Amino acid sequence: MVFAPWRALPGRVVFWALNLFSAIALIFEGYNQGVMGSVSSSPGFIETVKMGSNGIVTDATKQGGIIAVYYFGAMFGCFFGGRFGDKAGRKLAVIVGSIFALVGGALQAGTVNSSMTIVARVITGIGIGFVNTIVPAWVSELAKAHSRGASFALVFCANYVGITIAYWIGFGLRHNTTALQWRFPLAFQVVPLCILLITVWFLPESPRWLMAQGRRAEAIEILAKIRGDLAADDPALIEEIEQLDAIVASSHHKRYRFVNVTFGRFSGKLHLGRRVALAIGIMLMMEWTGILAITVYAGTIFTQAGFGGTKAAWLSGLVNAIGILGTIASIFTIDRFGRRISLYFGFFIQSVALFLSAGLSRIGQLNPDKAAAYGAASVAMIFVFTFFFAQTVLMIAFFFPTEIWPQEIRAFGNSYAVFGWAIGCGVTTLIIPSMFSSLQWKTLMVFAVFNIVCLPLVYFFFPETKGRTLEEINLLFTAESPFVAANEKEFAERIVQANGNIVEAERRLMREVDGAIPGKDLESREKENIEKDQRAPK
Repeated sequence: MVFAPWRALPGRVVFWALNLFSAIALIFEGYNQGVMGSVSSSPGFIETVKMGSNGIVTDATKQGGIIAVYYFGAMFGCFFGGRFGDKAGRKLAVIVGSIFALVGGALQAGTVNSSMTIVARVITGIGIGFVNTIVPAWVSELAKAHSRGASFALVFCANYVGITIAYWIGFGLRHNTTALQWRFPLAFQVVPLCILLITVWFLPESPRWLMAQGRRAEAIEILAKIRGDLAADDPALIEEIEQLDAIVASSHHKRYRFVNVTFGRFSGKLHLGRRVALAIGIMLMMEWTGILAITVYAGTIFTQAGFGGTKAAWLSGLVNAIGILGTIASIFTIDRFGRRISLYFGFFIQSVALFLSAGLSRIGQLNPDKAAAYGAASVAMIFVFTFFFAQTVLMIAFFFPTEIWPQEIRAFGNSYAVFGWAIGCGVTTLIIPSMFSSLQWKTLMVFAVFNIVCLPLVYFFFPETKGRTLEEINLLFTAESPFVAANEKEFAERIVQANGNIVEAERRLMREVDGAIPGKDLESREKENIEKDQRAPK
């Protein structure tokens, strides 16, 4: 008998256990982003990796490179993780990714030179590529359509919890003069990984992934459980299963191969290439808002604003704690106002906050007698930026790409988003030290302009997914035009043609994409695919 202790638990307990597990994974992701802020400025670490002397960084490019190489590993890990997660399951992919990250974290903590640090961070990056690809997709697959955003927001609070933990550990060890000052923060990242590896065995697999693999009975059992121990004949459960059944027939189509997805070949009305562009684009937009300047180099910003080392350090920890409040606030707004309005609001407020922070910091430099007051105002704008970033852009950038992909390749599709995240993080962490060195306060103005540029991109190209089922979202990409207005119009027309029946509209779309097989209707083809998968060796 398969080891499945979740069967003995109430459905709601299983659902929240899955979300708690996902939150722990995101604590690790957030911790890893925040930990290098304090580590890279530790005198012992600076000496060990030879990027400066006497506790002062003299090679800003090397500093940025050591931080950025982590994202280089993630660029590869995301595609391996996505493809592996769609073939072998969400659980096994998380296990493999956690093992990579565990090994990388241990090597980082024991590093003796820059070469070892770089290799260790690449290995950790591969692991986070797996985790970042699988966990957000898994969360989306578990949630209901009307509360999918809120469910993700609740779990994603853990990301800022991880960043905050990293900063406060660094702050607590700032006066330690031994190697513990930087080795302990690097070693601590293995704690959430160990929890993941222990708990993942006790959780059920994603029902949507099981359905795409033809393991229908298991999928229905798990879906009924996490929806609150529903009976097999419950109308809500039957409706959700019908939508899932509509995608099984095409689960192994050649359009889902890497090259074909990347360039949108053979996808027809599904327009997979367009989804690749949106998944990568939303992540690049998010990373170029200036958030990494705050997450990794907050101390530098506060020092330029006129604060001393100790005060700048605890302010860095506090500003990331504000991010937790922002993610909590998004629970109440992301499904109420939708993805598009939230992005408009976020990018606009962020640009204003950065312009003001940069300007106030500069005025403080020009007026030394009032530097404290202007410095405090400048820091206040950074807090405003962080709160609204966490509430809007951050949440949607990680969440939106998990919604827009067909179930057959949801994890693999999300790997393109993680690829965009890795590129955005890698490039910005590499150049930010040099930007602060040469542009100083103007650095924030550069990022403020990026925020403004993002507004028309959202308006024209990013469709609204609020309140729509994951299967229904396929219908939002059927127009030949990439513009939102054209796709919304065709979406409405397809629903009308199907007499308001979403499942029928999806079936018609897949008939159109796959082409009809003479003498066989779609239901017969679905049944054949299910039987074929059941006969295949596991």
